[in-house]
Amino acid sequence: MTSLFKTMIELLKHFLDPVFLIQSLGLLGILGIVFAESGLFFGFFLPGDSLLFTAGLLASQGYFPIVTLYVGIFLAAVLGDSVGYAFGYRWGRKLFTKKESFFFRREFLVRTEIFFEKYGSKALVLARFVPVVRTFTPILAGVGKMHYRKFLTYNLAGGFAWTTLLVFAGYYLGRLVPGVDKYIFPIILLIIVISFIPIVFEFLKNRKKGL
Repeated sequence: MTSLFKTMIELLKHFLDPVFLIQSLGLLGILGIVFAESGLFFGFFLPGDSLLFTAGLLASQGYFPIVTLYVGIFLAAVLGDSVGYAFGYRWGRKLFTKKESFFFRREFLVRTEIFFEKYGSKALVLARFVPVVRTFTPILAGVGKMHYRKFLTYNLAGGFAWTTLLVFAGYYLGRLVPGVDKYIFPIILLIIVISFIPIVFEFLKNRKKGL
């Protein structure tokens, strides 16, 4: 049993490792992960920021054509949010009564709702840079029956900002710093830590308020 548990942990570590995912699944796999993590409620645990940065870095090493990668990720992010919006518009209310499971935590939904109430429509742009919240924000936009044209405008803006910043940050770092791929894991770890700072900050602030 212990051996099986260790094996499962190792598989999970590989599954959440951006380098492993990119090298194993290729470009289509990257686009699929971005699509799922952007708007499918069960995709919240997938790597987002670190995946885009790593993909851009590997593109600088010749793994992918940068234009194809960039355009593909942008479209996958926008389409993922649109599907999340459609899901929220039609069935999102059921999430508030859904039984918790490995793929769903109500606290994530509540956290996103607070984030959405605080920032309004701008949350669709800001949430792109906040793990977990990024996944549930388009769903809540659909639940709130936001006008689709307005949603699409912010969706495009957020997708553009997120994709451009992270993909090209990785790409140009890879072009400008020789041998940077040797330090890719510490860099990914730093990105993950930075991306979770807003969540920790909100948690501590709400805890202080007794929420």
